[in-house]
Amino acid sequence: MNLWVLYKKILVFVKPYRYLVLGTLLLTLIGSLMAQVNAYVLRYTVDEVSRLLDEHKSLQEGATLLLAISAILLSKELIYALIQFGQKFYGTKLRILISQDISQQVVDKILTYKMAFYTSSENESGKLQTRIDMGISSLTRLVQNFFIDILPLFANSIMALVLMFSANFYVGMVSLCIIPIYFYISQLQAKKLSGFRRNMRSYRETKNSGIIGLIESITVIKSFVREPLEAQKHKEIQDEMTSNQMSTRKLSFVFESIKGFLEQIGVVVIIILTTYFVLNGSMSIGAIMFHIMLFNNVSAPIRQLHRIYDEVNDAMIYSESFFEVLDAEHQTESSGTYVPEKIKGTITMQHVDFRYPDGTKALHDVSLVVPHGKITALVGLSGAGKSTIINLLDKFYQPASGTITLDGIDLQEFDTEFLRKNTGLVLQKNHIFKGTIAENILYGNPQATMEDVAEAAKKAYIHEQIMELPKGYDAQASLLSGGQQQRIAIARLFLKNPPIIFLDEPTASLDAIATEQIKRSLDAIKKDRTVIIISHSISQIIDAENVIVLERGRVVEQGTHEELYHNKSVYFDIFNAMASSLNIDKIAKTVADETAEH
Repeated sequence: MNLWVLYKKILVFVKPYRYLVLGTLLLTLIGSLMAQVNAYVLRYTVDEVSRLLDEHKSLQEGATLLLAISAILLSKELIYALIQFGQKFYGTKLRILISQDISQQVVDKILTYKMAFYTSSENESGKLQTRIDMGISSLTRLVQNFFIDILPLFANSIMALVLMFSANFYVGMVSLCIIPIYFYISQLQAKKLSGFRRNMRSYRETKNSGIIGLIESITVIKSFVREPLEAQKHKEIQDEMTSNQMSTRKLSFVFESIKGFLEQIGVVVIIILTTYFVLNGSMSIGAIMFHIMLFNNVSAPIRQLHRIYDEVNDAMIYSESFFEVLDAEHQTESSGTYVPEKIKGTITMQHVDFRYPDGTKALHDVSLVVPHGKITALVGLSGAGKSTIINLLDKFYQPASGTITLDGIDLQEFDTEFLRKNTGLVLQKNHIFKGTIAENILYGNPQATMEDVAEAAKKAYIHEQIMELPKGYDAQASLLSGGQQQRIAIARLFLKNPPIIFLDEPTASLDAIATEQIKRSLDAIKKDRTVIIISHSISQIIDAENVIVLERGRVVEQGTHEELYHNKSVYFDIFNAMASSLNIDKIAKTVADETAEH
């Protein structure tokens, strides 16, 4: 990222507000002229006072001069204050509007990106948040500084330099010669500091990711009494940040001292030069103060060059990673255009391979058929590839090779939005959004009525528990237990009412009674739909009309429960392990004894 590239990228966001920019530029021009008034008034005042003293004029004439000068200066300051107000107001307005546009655009963009973007190690939530926040902050601060600080300062400097040259060529040359030296030193300073700033960006990303991870893992940390270990990890990162910051400050102070010394050399040279011209009669005494004040107007932005370079450098460093996020067009989800009148739900996978972004091979030459209107169970040990298949069927990822069809049409040809509107997904742990219970259920269908919401909650066996809360459906969903939140997610599914349903361990976090209630609800919604279920619940697997067994990313068996059980192969072993874990023999004996007693 260089300054020209950064300028072109920011220009896209500035263009809609070009009239606001032109107004700010006009005020800047007027303000730069007004800033030179003090130098002229001071020269006139010194020269007039000298003349009055030489001519032995009365105090009354001097008082008249002072009143006139005071009136001019106060009027100038009033006008200048109004101009500065306009500059700062319009500049701040421009910054706020651009910040709003950039923030909205980055959110709009990342919502269109593929799941692979979010699962990449480079885009962990903490790192992503730091890149976005620091990128927006540095870019908008750069815009504000340009129109509020940098532009007026340089306008004042150029105007003052022009006036110095018009008054005396040699004094103007002294000021002009100082500028490139300052620029060189400031550029060298920025170059030396760039490495430290890049390190700081990395430290901030790591620190933010660490804090988010710490908060998410606080239960495990406390249960293992690992607070000192986590504190030490944070301290190591903080120590590195502190060391980096101190090195940055130390280097900055060295360069600031050099530039301050250089500026004073310029002031001394101008004093000597103007005094010489006064003594040889080519300049008035007032011209000494006139040129010193103009030199101050020239050197003011030069004194700010380190800050300007800091802001620009920060913007370039943070904008690199920010625009990597904003311009990640290759990460945008692909979508076909096919929109059928109705989806039946026959799914076929042929010779599908898939590898996750981190390189993990999840599926190997998978071929299977999911018949429409039937319940299909995916069975296998952890890591067998069950959830990966659902991810592919919902177009969260694309297969590396092979084809997936829905009703005989390649899945990639389907309009992605249409496809997802016609599929329902319930996970083992579903996300509950910040907001009310009603708002969370309505996420399944924002156009639904409250009657529809209540009906969906009843089907999910959560309505009565909601009504027991003081605010009912207006209560915050975050107050619910894990099992209750799971039922809220299932209520969303009832409200959405899609023809294809994916259930990934939907009752894993529920107690036995709730599991039975939800099973009855799911049995009702499964009717005449294509259902793919991942479950370690024997009852749900037995209910399936089609069972697909996976092992290490490969399909090893497919058929009905009875067929696969009698094969006495992989499914037989898995099913028996499930039954053994439930202690089926003892349960059966208990039930049999109870039945015999009655």
